[in-house]
Amino acid sequence: MRKPLLSLVAVLGLAACATTPMGPPPPPPPSSGPVSMALPANIAASISDPTRPAADMVRDADRLPGDVLAFAGVRTGAKVADLIPGGGYFTRIFAKAVGPRGHVYAYVPDELTKLAKREPAVNAIARDPAYRNVTVLLDTLPNFSAPEKLDLVFTAQNYHDMHAKFMGPADLGAVNRSIFRSLKPGGVYLVIDHSAQPGSGLRDAETLHRIDGAVVRSEVTAAGFVFEGESRVLRDPADKRTASVFDPSIRGKTDQFVYKFRKPASAR
Repeated sequence: MRKPLLSLVAVLGLAACATTPMGPPPPPPPSSGPVSMALPANIAASISDPTRPAADMVRDADRLPGDVLAFAGVRTGAKVADLIPGGGYFTRIFAKAVGPRGHVYAYVPDELTKLAKREPAVNAIARDPAYRNVTVLLDTLPNFSAPEKLDLVFTAQNYHDMHAKFMGPADLGAVNRSIFRSLKPGGVYLVIDHSAQPGSGLRDAETLHRIDGAVVRSEVTAAGFVFEGESRVLRDPADKRTASVFDPSIRGKTDQFVYKFRKPASAR
């Protein structure tokens, strides 16, 4: 089991946090489990919410959602986009963390629905009365947008897929610029992905489903974002980063980076 520990690297520009519902993370919680007393009340409650599926809760020990949301600075009333939400593991947590005054947009790329030829799984969440503040958006990746300005755009274990052939591949320059435009000044873009070996670039994106973190930082900052820091909570030095993330020997235990980027407060 990973131990929850919020660790910031190269933290910059936190003054912008005061103008939006997103803010700097709280002090590091003690290593007592996935949900800590040090977590903000809205986040702790979202993790322990009884409407969450038991199958999701079992994954908490590896994904540490409380630490991730605390690092992102998710507050009550925030407007969040869960980009490529999959089955909605984080969508449900965001919905409860932002509360009824907030909103969660589960953005499902049309490239995926055409490939899967079935209804997005998160549609069931949006239809559930317990998640009235969830809306599913369906469009292509480069056309990313939301009906209102966002406090957070979040994507977990998906950035490498945007470079895959089955996604186009997508023009990440266009995608990241669209995300930049969708955020409020001072808004946050949080990217989690499986780490590839340093210097490997995009080599392993389609085969091992990993990506070199340096590529992500370069592409995202090129769109105008400032790299604010990294949480090392999902780092795992035991992962040699040479096996596919679906390999039974490493699945669920991969070394992952959690990068936080911020749209400058002066940007529009």
